[in-house]
Amino acid sequence: MNRKVVIFSAPSGAGKSTIVNHILSLHPDFEFSISATSRAPRGKEQHGKEYYFYSADEFRRMIAEDKFIEHEEVYAGSYYGTLKSELERIWAKGHIIIFDIDVKGGVNLKRIFGDQALSILIKAPSIEMLRQRLVGRATDTPEAIERRLAKAASEMEFAEGKFDHVLVNDDLATAFAEAERLIDDFLAR
Repeated sequence: MNRKVVIFSAPSGAGKSTIVNHILSLHPDFEFSISATSRAPRGKEQHGKEYYFYSADEFRRMIAEDKFIEHEEVYAGSYYGTLKSELERIWAKGHIIIFDIDVKGGVNLKRIFGDQALSILIKAPSIEMLRQRLVGRATDTPEAIERRLAKAASEMEFAEGKFDHVLVNDDLATAFAEAERLIDDFLAR
């Protein structure tokens, strides 16, 4: 069975979800891996669609029960992780898993899957551009934006040399084309 995975990681606001959704529209054999989180839903997010939402206590219990292939406490009391059952659900259909995951999670998944995985780090062209994108979303307070920017700087430092490819999302059409090329090359292996 083909158990390939494609990992897209980026700091918040770099355009990762936009690129992932573009790739999913081109590849019916790809399926998005829904992450689990202990944070509350935002906007119109729904359990089982954007995320699997659990309380922090439920999440910790699931960690103790070895339900995750990887997980981390991103902020104090705010957990994210990839459920083993989610991977099996997708692979049972014969699909290739596509991840839209934070930088540390992406590094962990690449370490776990090795050559079965293509890992792509998406970067904004600058911290100022990242700030503009986060402000433009209008989903976070100024304090939350500053926290995200600080996290982005530490994530970029942490990620250095740990991804197969770095894609700078300066122009969306160019980023789409580059992501498509990287995936086509990976699938041809």
